[in-house]
Amino acid sequence: MYTANQIASWFLMHLDADAGDTISPMKLQKLIYYAQAWHLVMYDEPLFEDRIEAWGHGPTVPSVYKRFKDEFREGIPFEALYNEEYDCPKLSIELEDFLKDIQFRYGEHSARFLENLVCRELPWRKARRNAAGAIPDYSLAEITRESMKAYYSNLKYGQQPRTATI
Repeated sequence: MYTANQIASWFLMHLDADAGDTISPMKLQKLIYYAQAWHLVMYDEPLFEDRIEAWGHGPTVPSVYKRFKDEFREGIPFEALYNEEYDCPKLSIELEDFLKDIQFRYGEHSARFLENLVCRELPWRKARRNAAGAIPDYSLAEITRESMKAYYSNLKYGQQPRTATI
């Protein structure tokens, strides 16, 4: 099993920097979330152990947030990847193909589009509803693996969600 930061490094290392591609921390969070959700459905096991929380702008892995929180709002530069703590892991061909497909299906969209998409989906909405008191931007409410697997199991892979109701 991997860490969310290793999966983040994989996505970052597979940008086409020569073509000018960049990725914002918000968009990276959504790619990591969808990778975890669909991995749970397709392989019946988590891709990484890190907790995913229901923050104001969508699912957030706190350890990945901490890695990029102070800079790179517009886009994470390629140079930011070189940190031994976050090395991109060697993956199986099957997992490489899986992550490439996640990047293909979701990576073409803007961070704002992905935020709007995921915030219509039941796992995030249920976790936000269950947050105690006023709902802050930063929430400790966890989006559980069980809720992710249950919701995405009812969708065709890559399908746009129906309007979610709680």
